[in-house]
Amino acid sequence: MITSTTGPQPADFADVRATNLAVVLRFVREHAPCSRADIAASTGLNKATVSSLVADLIDRRLVRETGLTENRVGRPATMLVLDGSPYAAIGVEINVDYVSAVATGLAGERLLTWRRSFAGGASVSQDVAALAAVIRRVVNRMAKDERQILGLAVAVPGLVDVQGVVRLAPNLGWRDADVSGDLAKALRDPGFAVQVDNDANLAALAEHRFGSHAGAADLVYLTGEIGVGAGVILDGRLRRGALGYSGELGHVQLDPDGPACRCGRRGCLESVAGIAAVLRREPSPAEIQVEIEEVVRSARAGEAATLKILDSVGRGLGRGVAVIANLLNPEVVILGGYYVPLAPWLLPAVRDEVAGRVIAPGGCEVVASTLGHDAAALGGAAWVLDSVDSGRLPGGMSRFS
Repeated sequence: MITSTTGPQPADFADVRATNLAVVLRFVREHAPCSRADIAASTGLNKATVSSLVADLIDRRLVRETGLTENRVGRPATMLVLDGSPYAAIGVEINVDYVSAVATGLAGERLLTWRRSFAGGASVSQDVAALAAVIRRVVNRMAKDERQILGLAVAVPGLVDVQGVVRLAPNLGWRDADVSGDLAKALRDPGFAVQVDNDANLAALAEHRFGSHAGAADLVYLTGEIGVGAGVILDGRLRRGALGYSGELGHVQLDPDGPACRCGRRGCLESVAGIAAVLRREPSPAEIQVEIEEVVRSARAGEAATLKILDSVGRGLGRGVAVIANLLNPEVVILGGYYVPLAPWLLPAVRDEVAGRVIAPGGCEVVASTLGHDAAALGGAAWVLDSVDSGRLPGGMSRFS
């Protein structure tokens, strides 16, 4: 007789152990230096299990012992800290005028930061080939340092669905591009996961893990590149939406009679408060950095026309921030990209508008990013490290392998 079981099934031992390994690794990352007893007391795992898990993590060189401490009740304890010296996580951002690449260690320490000019938009295949060439250089550099790649995540300025397909990246001219698959082929099946996501999403992950408000459960990151997008962290998790297209704040209409937007409508946030509004024309990708630097010089010199423009842009941006603050009630909204060098002149107007429009008591804090133009690339590395925190461990059991 065949018996059908419809109730919950017992978890596979390897799955449970991988989960527990990840729990211990996260605890060490967040509380190091700490002891085995500290881990057992805080996680609820018994001491024998913790000792076994720690031994496994030491074998994988994810954790190491760092000596004894006597500043505690009872016998001196052997303390643990992150190791991770044989590993690296890679994040890359491709934009219309540049490629950024960041490699970090397990603790988030930067091992490499590159930024290269890039003439994107020729075709998906050509752009992916150029991107693969940059990634190979990073991988080769890590190989020379005897580091195993934990994974690679690529940030793209466009709509990326939950399967990682770039449905639309207008600035690059991409549509329905399987960038992760194409990159894996171009890299000749590199032996590590290749993931793709929206640039604002990954920049938000970078802020959540490494930024000035790291650990904030609710934050929003606004890109300040040629387009304006939002990466949203709520309850400590990135929110991508049902299909992966959340955060298109740049095309929220603020003024139906406002300036024309690239999307075909008028008065979108991007047209009112994007970089084109700062420069008073659609920027040339090759010249945008120089043009923004000129605006900064003009503002520092106190030129009235420039200050008036920046005040107007800041007020438009503040209206957009107020919309998302009233909708999501984040702890902080972080301005990134080209908004960062302009922040001394934008932020007063942004904050003034937010103070007058946000309903929640205490309003919403608005700050400039401290991560610079590498935020999205750094977020790619953060995404890889988050996957390790979730149980995708190198050198053994993995819930995702």
